[in-house]
Amino acid sequence: MPISLLQKLVKLESITPKECGIYEIIKAEFAHFAQNPLLDTLIIEQEKQGVKNLFYLIAPKNTAKSSLRHLCFAGHIDVVPPGQGWEYEPFCAMEHDGYIYGRGTQDMKGGVSAFVRAICRALDSIITESKSAKSRIIKSKAIKSQLDSKNIQSCLKGCMISILLTSDEEGEGTYGTRLMLEELKNQGLLPHFCIVAEPTSIAQSGDMLKIGRRGSINGTIVIEGKQGHVAYPEKCINPIELLGDRLGLLAGVELDSGDKYFAPSKLVVTDIRGGMEVVNITPQSLKIMFNVRNSPRSSADSIRAYIESVLAHLPFTLTLKTNSLPFITSSHSALVQLLTQTIAQHFHITTQLSTSGGTSDARFFAAHNIDVVELGVPNDRIHAINERVSIKDLCLLCDIFTQFLLDFTHSNLAH
Repeated sequence: MPISLLQKLVKLESITPKECGIYEIIKAEFAHFAQNPLLDTLIIEQEKQGVKNLFYLIAPKNTAKSSLRHLCFAGHIDVVPPGQGWEYEPFCAMEHDGYIYGRGTQDMKGGVSAFVRAICRALDSIITESKSAKSRIIKSKAIKSQLDSKNIQSCLKGCMISILLTSDEEGEGTYGTRLMLEELKNQGLLPHFCIVAEPTSIAQSGDMLKIGRRGSINGTIVIEGKQGHVAYPEKCINPIELLGDRLGLLAGVELDSGDKYFAPSKLVVTDIRGGMEVVNITPQSLKIMFNVRNSPRSSADSIRAYIESVLAHLPFTLTLKTNSLPFITSSHSALVQLLTQTIAQHFHITTQLSTSGGTSDARFFAAHNIDVVELGVPNDRIHAINERVSIKDLCLLCDIFTQFLLDFTHSNLAH
């Protein structure tokens, strides 16, 4: 189970972008597969600007990779700084009262530990099944030549499995998952399907699946005025007065109506400032900062057009920066259907489909037209003091991933 692996990972202080030797631990988890005559393994490692990425692929031997369906589990091993006031040391991985405490237990070393152990369990089961089938054929006196390459190639039933990890998801992400996907594209190894083990669940692992994410657009408005003495307002141009009740048409306004899976795009003002913190001088300018978490119904262009209409005839400048684009994997996609079916049939959990929350590295997979979803442990303490994960939820997530892998190898997705 994933508990001991999680404790090893949490004890390493991998604050972005430090990797702290975690990849060696994870590669050791898969080491026995590299020695298996039924399998091929491929490792790609990258390091740039202090960021380290790992890609580890396991495929059936003697089979062209271009003929296989590729399922990738992705995640990050970096964590945010712990802050002060923890009940337990943030990097001690203390087990207490059914929980593992520590920075990254939920976000997202818990998810990484779950899928690493799940892959090992599923592959061991598949290999055992393959050997049993071969033994049955031998006992039935089948021709030996039918056993060799055919049985080896059928080990994973037409698919290959990989992991993709980065040490820079909590940071800028410039040299993380995005960079590794570019390399995989160059080598013809982009996955067909991906599960990112971000902490997505609410009450228990499996109850919420993220099938997309909103985009994120930052903006700055500067309204120009003319500084002067408050006793002579006729000699001033006060940018605060210029804005006036137009602020109500900006702050908190919904820019679209959203849809079934996306909440309306909302303009959230995060900062307003002007002047010199004195009471007898009007400001020269007024600066407004805001963020829009946008659905596919809004874009930088539509936001610009709206703000320009609200502030028409005012002396202002507007700067917009798109940090990430919205994306969605269809709820009818084979990946979503099989994963929710696995969770319902084997674990009796109804899974809610959602696009809520912030951005994640799933967006980089979506940019390559890869079907991608996010599934992980509950997220009630991510980035918080006393972050912890329930051992029950961690083991449940590992069980879900294991069963999904077994279902995947027997499904149409793998052929």
